[in-house]
Amino acid sequence: MTTADDARGRRRDLARGGAIGLIGSVFSAAMGFLLIIVLGSLGDYSSGVVLQAIGVYSIALGVARLGMDSAAVWIMPRLKALQSPATTRTAIFVIGSSAVGGLLAALVIYVALAILSALGLWQADVIAALTTIAWTLPFASAFLAALATLRGLGDILPYVVIGNIAVPALRPAGVLIVIGLGGGIALVSLAWASPVVIALGAALIVVRAQLRKTSVHADTSPTAQPSQDGLARPRVAATRYAGPRLLSSSLEQLLLWLDVVLVGVIAGASDAGVYGTASRFIAAALIVDTAIRLVVSPEFSRLLHLRKHEELRSIYATATLWLVLFSSPIILTLVTFAPLVLSLVGEEFVRGASAIAILGAGAIVTLLAGNIHSVLLMSGRSGWAAFNKAVVVGLNIALIWWWVPAWGINGAAAAWAVCMMVDALLAWIEIRVLVGIRIGLLAGVYPLFITLVSVGIPALALRLLWGPTWPALLASVALGGLIFLAWCRLDRQRLHLRDLRGLTNPRGSK
Repeated sequence: MTTADDARGRRRDLARGGAIGLIGSVFSAAMGFLLIIVLGSLGDYSSGVVLQAIGVYSIALGVARLGMDSAAVWIMPRLKALQSPATTRTAIFVIGSSAVGGLLAALVIYVALAILSALGLWQADVIAALTTIAWTLPFASAFLAALATLRGLGDILPYVVIGNIAVPALRPAGVLIVIGLGGGIALVSLAWASPVVIALGAALIVVRAQLRKTSVHADTSPTAQPSQDGLARPRVAATRYAGPRLLSSSLEQLLLWLDVVLVGVIAGASDAGVYGTASRFIAAALIVDTAIRLVVSPEFSRLLHLRKHEELRSIYATATLWLVLFSSPIILTLVTFAPLVLSLVGEEFVRGASAIAILGAGAIVTLLAGNIHSVLLMSGRSGWAAFNKAVVVGLNIALIWWWVPAWGINGAAAAWAVCMMVDALLAWIEIRVLVGIRIGLLAGVYPLFITLVSVGIPALALRLLWGPTWPALLASVALGGLIFLAWCRLDRQRLHLRDLRGLTNPRGSK
């Protein structure tokens, strides 16, 4: 098989795996959207309290995982490539370590909450909500490590079914039931957190079955000599990798949720509810990014392990092209009709429309860098990733404290957008300097141009003509969708859309 044929085959594998991930991500985003609407029925104050509790919980979970979920995604493909008998022992070590980390994190939270409550330094409702859900942290951290183990082994389907379908579906359903029964904020928070307890059991069953049946075929071609990367002692290697990831994953959760918590501290629970809702909409719009990252991270690890840098660049460029092509239409439509979308949650949330516009602009610019963070992490430079996150979190805190008092939730949105762009730029520089791989940033420019012309212009024109109304939204989706699909059809070769045949034809076209 030629290099070109091999690259096309990898793109088809990316398409198939990405399709499975996309289905799960779309469903997860829909359930996240539904959850925001359900929480919105509580009002901006109560939803703000719950979102603050979820934010602190998520930050604690970033610490509790001890970086072992990322270590699993990094090390499992390499152990498979080596046909290592230590694969099962390493999986047990990764999941067990995360469970212990969750237990320690829960104990720290309970002690901290007791102190804060005694001193009266935080909102009583937030403390009550966190007290109710902190005990689930060991289950949640072990669950995420188990899912990462499946992902590292290349078993995407159960990862998606359990992590992207089952748990996201149970959360809004449970919250809705609790609200219907008249439960308070603490019980609503518990309904959100508790599904991971059941999901952990399911994930462990699948991990055990997968480890038993996995048959590994290593790439032993003369041009692909795998590096050992210290894998003679895989648990030590995983621990060394996870150390910096403990810091960076904790900082990643800070980037995702600290702005919501700080807005609550600075501006109050109501503003936190509005801003948290706006930011969750943008997070839900990044479903394609989530789907593609699920597939490319283990693939990047494998290619870096085999030193196939040219193939990595090819896969990276295709992934970036698809990421921008299929993500930016969703974001542009959401930004254009933000007041209408936010009105679904409640009229008091409509004032978050400008924040969505700022967040969306920052997200689109960041998408142009593609999965640059995955390349850096899968190269083993988890320490540099942690350094990047530390810089960006510090910048985020400084900007929030500076801009929120002056600009409110728009200041928090601008801080997030700036920080995401700085984070991507740092990773890109480090890939070129430390890893020695020259990755361009132009792969996403053309698909962004396609989206702006085919989707952005019709959406903006209809918004100006009819306002942020349902007829305007539906017409823009129909018109923009037709133009977008026609363009993709005519330019399918340049956009590598022929490789999407792999979704329906396992053999693909030669």
